Amino acid sequence: MSRNTIAVIGALCCAASMSAATKKVIFPPGAKTAGPYSPGILAGGFLFVSGQGAKGPDGKFPDTPRAQVRQCLDNVKTIVEAAGLTMGHLVYAQVYVPEPWNYTEIRAGWTEYFGEKSPARAILGVARLPENTPVEINAVAVEDASSRREIRLQRDSRAEVPDAVEASGLLFVSGAAASNPKDALDRMGEALRAAGMDFRNMVFVNPYLTSAIRYEEMNRAYAPYFEFGNTPARATIQVASLDGGTIEFTGVAVADLSKRRAVRPKNMEPSPTASPCVFAGDIYFCSAKNAFIPGPNSGVYASTVEEQVRMSFRNLLDGLEEAGLKLADVVAANVYLDDIADFPNMNGVYKTYFQDAPPTRTTVQQIAPAKERKAGERGQWPALEQISFVAVK
Repeated sequence: MSRNTIAVIGALCCAASMSAATKKVIFPPGAKTAGPYSPGILAGGFLFVSGQGAKGPDGKFPDTPRAQVRQCLDNVKTIVEAAGLTMGHLVYAQVYVPEPWNYTEIRAGWTEYFGEKSPARAILGVARLPENTPVEINAVAVEDASSRREIRLQRDSRAEVPDAVEASGLLFVSGAAASNPKDALDRMGEALRAAGMDFRNMVFVNPYLTSAIRYEEMNRAYAPYFEFGNTPARATIQVASLDGGTIEFTGVAVADLSKRRAVRPKNMEPSPTASPCVFAGDIYFCSAKNAFIPGPNSGVYASTVEEQVRMSFRNLLDGLEEAGLKLADVVAANVYLDDIADFPNMNGVYKTYFQDAPPTRTTVQQIAPAKERKAGERGQWPALEQISFVAVK
């Protein structure tokens, strides 16, 4: 073997080692997870924290919503501090609350914990959570706290959270809720403009709909805000309840448009409402996928949650592979189940795709289960799950 060949191999090994070092699993001593996921992943300049329930060190849930929120945040704090960061590094969080949706108490517990320095936030009313936790909170923190900047418009009384937080080139937008899609999008646009951006900068959007808003109505309002075929990645989720409206938008934008790149697998047509995946620098946001098979006989043809999870992974892999990424590059996932009772069955299949260092994860049942699990006239089954990914190159 020549010296040049040895030098090339050595350089490649070094590069591979450096690449692997950019993804660090955070697993505090004594931490336990309810499935195949990591408590935290540090990658791309951000810490991604799995959804944390309200169970305290004694194995019990606190008695009040305020105390439950504080306990969730303490559980988040354990992971954040294990990564060498503080709660002041947090830039975004999602709060999931099953019935009864006591939003006033949830917000009060949040304010008691953070005071005036809060991350951006969305609060979502869902049907059920794993292990029957009364609250669940996931989070994102930035490594470089000096880059953190709050965007506050001070337009209503719920100013305990900023309208957005900018950090390390990304903007995390708090939930913008309203009674109709246009007003909610316009509220999001205000936060973007205050940060010196607009809808072109968006890389990922979560539209959260209650049953009062039809999917088609939302799409008609949504599409004109974005360039056809160059829209953000998107996870459209129907939820049981929202704080302050019937529809809410939250998401992530990238400050430098030159670092934004939408990716579309060749087997997918351009869309007026969602790109399969979008790069924000090295961070890759992928739209939520279920077991839907596109084409002339489109639909979901898998009958069990296990089969559907396999199909969803196949669909998600299209977006990863088109960008030269793989499942090992995924750092965060959200799993939405039709019925939380399928949690163990979903985990059984899910874990086969992530052998080492699984991504962080949040799992919820956002609405009541489908009334009937049976095939329709064309042999299509109801969707029983949906999964979204964030990866780092």
